[in-house]
Amino acid sequence: MGKKKDKAKKLKGADKTAMKTDRKVNKKIKKEMTEKGEDDIEQLIANFVEQDKKRAQITEEIAEPPSPRCNMSLTPHPENDELLMFGGEFFNGNKTFMYNDLYVYSIKHDEWRLVKTPLVPPPRCSHQAVAMQQEGGQLWIFGGEFASPTQSQFYHYKDLWVYHISKKQWEKINAHGGPSSRSGHRMLASRKELVVFGGFHDNIRNYKYFNDVYVFNFETYMWTRVEPSGPQPAPRSGHQMAVLTDGRLLVYGGYSKVPVKKDADKGTVHSDMFILGLDAKQGDPVKQKGERWKWTLVKQCGVRPTPRCGFSLATLPNNRAVVFGGVLDTEEDDEELLGTCLNDFYQLDLIKGKWQDLELKGKRSFEKKARRRKKDKEEGGDDAMEEEGDDDAGEEEKEDLEDNLNELKLKDGSTTASELAEHPTQSVNDVSMHGPQTVYDDGVFKVSMGAASHSALGDHLTSPTTSTEQIVRPSPRMNASMAFKRGILYLYGGVSEEKEKETTLSDFYSIDLRRMDEWRTIIAGDPSKMEWIESSESESEEEEEKEEEAGEDNREDDSNEDGNGDDDEVGACSG
Repeated sequence: MGKKKDKAKKLKGADKTAMKTDRKVNKKIKKEMTEKGEDDIEQLIANFVEQDKKRAQITEEIAEPPSPRCNMSLTPHPENDELLMFGGEFFNGNKTFMYNDLYVYSIKHDEWRLVKTPLVPPPRCSHQAVAMQQEGGQLWIFGGEFASPTQSQFYHYKDLWVYHISKKQWEKINAHGGPSSRSGHRMLASRKELVVFGGFHDNIRNYKYFNDVYVFNFETYMWTRVEPSGPQPAPRSGHQMAVLTDGRLLVYGGYSKVPVKKDADKGTVHSDMFILGLDAKQGDPVKQKGERWKWTLVKQCGVRPTPRCGFSLATLPNNRAVVFGGVLDTEEDDEELLGTCLNDFYQLDLIKGKWQDLELKGKRSFEKKARRRKKDKEEGGDDAMEEEGDDDAGEEEKEDLEDNLNELKLKDGSTTASELAEHPTQSVNDVSMHGPQTVYDDGVFKVSMGAASHSALGDHLTSPTTSTEQIVRPSPRMNASMAFKRGILYLYGGVSEEKEKETTLSDFYSIDLRRMDEWRTIIAGDPSKMEWIESSESESEEEEEKEEEAGEDNREDDSNEDGNGDDDEVGACSG
């Protein structure tokens, strides 16, 4: 008994020491923020909340498109042809701006409406949003983070909100036992539940990555932490999740880091894939209490993307998904990473774990196919044309989507993804015209970087299958938002990274996946909005580099004057 008491005392003593340390650190941080003229982060958030409360009524007005931002949520309306955008962040190199505005984009009218309400979630980014059809349509939001203007302070949320679309009202859900404060997690709806996996928490002093799973029940309004069996994914954030038609969830990729020594961390870009579902051994677990969940490791095949962070994913019908962009970090030296943003485009079969590299066909290819189809209908006679109703047209669109996603060729215009999978020793360079591509040869990852250059304002690259036709595609980027609605894929904003410069984007694109011809530019990139302010630290580093280069040039000149002056003079004259 005495040993147990001593152990308990030691634990309490350790907790007290940790609390004292936290208080000292918090006091130090507040002092530093006061010197910088920045309020405590909780006070900054409280100021936003009070400002929102001053609104007397709910308003919804036609507005200009959203400002440049990344890490926002873009969610298809559960019924209408609309997209809902909430939150996000913008960093101009000197100051961080956080948002909690709610935009509604009308696909039919190509216009943005800004909704303002007295009660609204505080500003945040890297949260998660899910739309549901119930009660006239709902938008559920969980977690996310808030960064102070100087990025000296971070606050992670663990609140759950629901926006009642028909009423234009936000409601904060007070449900206990949910996930801890976090951002970079993923959340999807499966059956009558919200499922949250992963994420991270960072308060400057320390950080933690998660691999826990929480379930929120729409009927009971209660959180439950589940502990699935099977091989557990490593803790991570920034991964992607997709829901299968049978309710199972697929998890792919992500990022995490661990401390290796003082002031040094080791980062890991994950490229593994898992399926999370209910254990089939229990029969029908939906009707049972304490249902068991299970992780299953997925063996991937096909033309796999290179390991990356910040990529975007959208789930399509019939257990498929598409992935766009991201950033590939490579070590430039022992201390620095070189980030290369991507704009490659992949399809994933969620059942088989099979990847395909998608090629844009160009307008000419689609128009040729449309003319051929029209000719076939005319040859079939008037009776065949009269029998085709709206249902047939809808089925035709569905078949087009399937055909384009199943039979796409790779970027060399000669080999399909399925053919490449059957011949894994084929050179990577044979199947890619830009961006990194990966294939597997006896389990070895082979990576090749393309040489094409891209602009932050967008690409107009020539397709190898249509040498005289310019095909539009979004510029390379990370942390963009992507959504799928009625056969059309939408992509908004994100960040383009070049060395230390991060350009936050506000361009908007769409692509008809039934045609797969090219991306349509809804909002072009605006250079006037692409603000970047060099920090004083960056400027001083550049000045030091220039001084070093000037010093080296002077030393070379001195050396030439001492030993090779006559030779240089003869060479200059003879040239």
